[in-house]
Amino acid sequence: IFCCSLCCLCAAVCEEMTEKERDAHHVLGEYGLVRPVSVDADGHFLSHAVSAGPRHRQLYYNVTVFGREFHLRLRHNARLVAPGAKMEWHDDDDSNGTATRSEPLQGDCLYVGDVTDTPGTTVAISNCDGLAGMIRMEEEEFFIEPVEKGNGVMGEEEGGGGRQHIVYRSSSVKKMPVSGPAAGYHSRGADLPGLLDLESLYRGVEQSINQTRAQRQRRQSPERAYNIEVLLGVDDSVVQFHGKEHVQKYLLTLMNIVNEIYHDPSLGARINVVLVRIIMLGYGKSMSLIELGNPSQSLENVCRWAFLQQKQETGDAEYHDHAIFLTRQEFGPTGMQGYAPVTGMCQPVRSCTLNHEDGFSSAFVVAHETGHVLGMEHDGQGNRCGDEVHMGSIMAPLVQAAFHRFHWSRCSQQELGRYLQSYDCLRDDPYEHNWPSLPRLPGLHYSMNEQCRFDFGVGYVMCTAYRTFDPCKQLWCSHPDNPFFCKTKKGPPIDGTMCGDGKHCFKGHCIWLTNDMIKQDGGWGVWSQFGSCTRTCGGGVQFRTRECDNPRPANGGRTCLGANRQFQLCNSQECEELYSDFREEQCRRLDTEFEFHNNKHHWLPYEHTDPKQRCHLHCQSKETRDKSNMQRLVQDGTLCSYRDPYSVCVHGDCEKVGCDGVVGSSQQEDKCGVCGGDNSSCKIINGNFTRSAKKQGFLKVLEIPRGARHLLIQEIKPTAHILAVKNQASGQFFLNAEGDLPESRAVIEKGVEWEYVNNGHDKETLQTNGPLRHGVLIMVQSHGDAKVTLSYKYIIHMNLLSAIENNMLLDDTSFYEWALKKWSYCSKPCGGGKQYTRYGCRRRADSKMVHRRYCENIKKLRAISRDCNQKECSQPIWEDGPWEPCSKTCGKTGYQMRSVRCVQPLDNGNKRSIHSKYCNDDRPEARRPCNRELCPAQWRVGSWTQCSVTCANGTQQRQALCHTRDNTIGLCLDSKPDTIRICRLMPCKQRCHGDRSVFCRMEVLIRYCTLPDYKRMCCKSCSNVTDSSLSTTAPPRVTAVPLLTCHVRLQPMTAVDMPPSLSQTDMNTSLVPLNETGVRP
Repeated sequence: IFCCSLCCLCAAVCEEMTEKERDAHHVLGEYGLVRPVSVDADGHFLSHAVSAGPRHRQLYYNVTVFGREFHLRLRHNARLVAPGAKMEWHDDDDSNGTATRSEPLQGDCLYVGDVTDTPGTTVAISNCDGLAGMIRMEEEEFFIEPVEKGNGVMGEEEGGGGRQHIVYRSSSVKKMPVSGPAAGYHSRGADLPGLLDLESLYRGVEQSINQTRAQRQRRQSPERAYNIEVLLGVDDSVVQFHGKEHVQKYLLTLMNIVNEIYHDPSLGARINVVLVRIIMLGYGKSMSLIELGNPSQSLENVCRWAFLQQKQETGDAEYHDHAIFLTRQEFGPTGMQGYAPVTGMCQPVRSCTLNHEDGFSSAFVVAHETGHVLGMEHDGQGNRCGDEVHMGSIMAPLVQAAFHRFHWSRCSQQELGRYLQSYDCLRDDPYEHNWPSLPRLPGLHYSMNEQCRFDFGVGYVMCTAYRTFDPCKQLWCSHPDNPFFCKTKKGPPIDGTMCGDGKHCFKGHCIWLTNDMIKQDGGWGVWSQFGSCTRTCGGGVQFRTRECDNPRPANGGRTCLGANRQFQLCNSQECEELYSDFREEQCRRLDTEFEFHNNKHHWLPYEHTDPKQRCHLHCQSKETRDKSNMQRLVQDGTLCSYRDPYSVCVHGDCEKVGCDGVVGSSQQEDKCGVCGGDNSSCKIINGNFTRSAKKQGFLKVLEIPRGARHLLIQEIKPTAHILAVKNQASGQFFLNAEGDLPESRAVIEKGVEWEYVNNGHDKETLQTNGPLRHGVLIMVQSHGDAKVTLSYKYIIHMNLLSAIENNMLLDDTSFYEWALKKWSYCSKPCGGGKQYTRYGCRRRADSKMVHRRYCENIKKLRAISRDCNQKECSQPIWEDGPWEPCSKTCGKTGYQMRSVRCVQPLDNGNKRSIHSKYCNDDRPEARRPCNRELCPAQWRVGSWTQCSVTCANGTQQRQALCHTRDNTIGLCLDSKPDTIRICRLMPCKQRCHGDRSVFCRMEVLIRYCTLPDYKRMCCKSCSNVTDSSLSTTAPPRVTAVPLLTCHVRLQPMTAVDMPPSLSQTDMNTSLVPLNETGVRP
């Protein structure tokens, strides 16, 4: 069925229309109904099924559009959608601050391509459920989508004739009238999925998409690279003005300009503004956030809202560092464009700005307000950069920057540098959402008429009443109702705006664009050869580099993404001399040159407890055990940690290296050092040692061989004896030698870190992860008569068992035998189990049980079994414990926990824990929220501002914030303190414009110049009267004035003649004579 226009539809067709087709009447002026088919590359029919089946690299469809048959040639677009990318809409019924509607973008069924045999065409199609998308020809655009939701490929095949789709021109979409705050959200167009917003959704597909899918990696950015990850909040007034289907593209263009402003070289820092999340608010929520005429309260509301939107995990792809809120509501006095706290970056409640959006020039307002949050002050206010204001500095008190003339002042650069290093949240590499990329010049998207509408409102277009030499000097706009009244914001159109045939605006001039003027993104050159190794043995690194010069970024183009330096491991063979520690060597070299507390020391290696500091060189004094930062990075190739024998430091960052020697590999050793092993080659050696302390001094206890790992030695009973360790190869003590203070500490010896614990009252403990590079002797420095009682345990590879020489020094060399030690635990607690004899090694001489290794050469007895626990098992049940106290007394994060386990009752009255799968009932909850109330807070007020006037009556203001002690959002029970008060100053001096009454010329009335109201009415005559003359001519108690007032009729003054504070009644009263006592009659 093909319909030319709605008015031409025949009755038969209209009767057969589906509900979807009838809905199309409301939004389309002209459309057609078609049944596309799947074809091969030559156009031969394959199937009626057009929905996504198995993903193909190329697809072909035939579609008849208004009588013309198009052969679509499509390829899969694998670079359109980033994982987790979405647009959120928070409607008015959203009480939890979460998205009531979000639009995840699925990339498996997105295709782009062209129309064969038709140059200059672009096609962007989704075949997730039928065909939906855009077909752009040189002269017009068409959109296609299925009439009804389908049942996939099988449903289309079973239909016989294919699936019906609707096609229409982009110009046929009727603009829906705005009917209130909900318009645009619940209009009839919303019943046709994607009908009105397909254009904006797929228009971005035809533009170039970033070729590399971004992967979120939370790590340090290259030096001097900072990324402000932005949450962009947009209220309903902005959405309504630009239209829901166009607002995303507008916002991306606006933020792109902000990003370019921060890329200006005058800033002196490499800062990227990165959009990680966009939230569109409904009408009700928008009105509740913005308090008209109250910028401070509006900003506080916006900052609180942004804080509540923050993701909990810093590694979340949508975790933001800074919030930018756009509105068209008047949140402040007329002319106020933005409001922001100073130095609030990286602070959860203060890193936010409030901005009035009124066109692309708002980008400078957003950049200005974000500059405040970064720590910048107004130029000329508190600094000496007032001379740069007229040149278009971004931080001017009144923003005068324009697209062709802007820069950051020297003061802004200095103020930013003062704080930038402290903003740790800006050091992350952001997750790059694949937003539709923008043209290299933003003006290519928007005409001058559209920019006028953004600047001054609906209906405004470029002013044509007056001819200008160059329309790109300034953008002049007028309204058709008054075309000769032209307005400008004193800035040019944005670069790329068309200004003539083939000409575009660029830096305020209408010119022919050339390639050297257009923004050019950088590209990587080839890698260099790897350089020399940093070490000749023991493991080093070598580097290769590449430059961003193929091509170089130009005219604000983006620099290359990714690393410009790579490294690989080299010379990993061990050094010939005794094993040396590379970090130890670096500390030892500083013995003669690094002073600490005005003394030289013998420096030993020290591993900082903070993982971020492990690639910085820290050493420990051998003499005082003081630890010192040596103010330098460790050399490239130094191991990051003694607990990780493979990962190395490179330029101050720890780079992960697997045990296979591959950078970035996650391959790990098992417990006895086999790379990728399963512990099957590991042997656990353990035992106890007891011996009387026959003499004072050092007593040899154990010999631990080379290659031992995970060594743990511990006293069984606390004694006064002291553990000590000696290197067998060098014969030197490295722990608790004679005269050492036996205090808890970490000791590093030949690349192995030992941890010694001795708190004076508990058991001594000595442990290390190893592996030992040399054999060591475990010694005991005896003190007193108590027996030496130690337990030991370590793991070693089976291939090294023959070299074990850790025999305990026992005096008794008697024979040993296997003997019954005990019965094993029953294999089942109920229902019938088995238990077996357990044999131990016994010394014949005194029948004492000893370590089983003394019986290793004696044939072991055969185990004997017996039945046990024959009674039937009872039904498992859930057992829950009492609730623990709440983790918080108030706030939004309080939880309380309790233990919940599946147990089986036993006959002896005990219970045993079993797997939860055996309990049939629903598991009781083990965690529940508690104390979810706002924490008590109190109002905090700032100081009063100066009076708003210099004379007469004015106002003063101050801030009042409801915060808890830790500066978080709370609940204030008392009323909010006053934030505004009246200030009264000296009366203002008024200028005299002449006498305003004929009575002023009467000399008999001169004495009344002492009266304020009379003096204001006769200011000219009274100004010629001196104070002395007034004192000499003071009105007598009885004068002729009563005669005058009885016979002269006063003519009432007009509204113009009447002084502000002297009414007709006041005038008549002032002329009433005084009696003898000076009192009015």
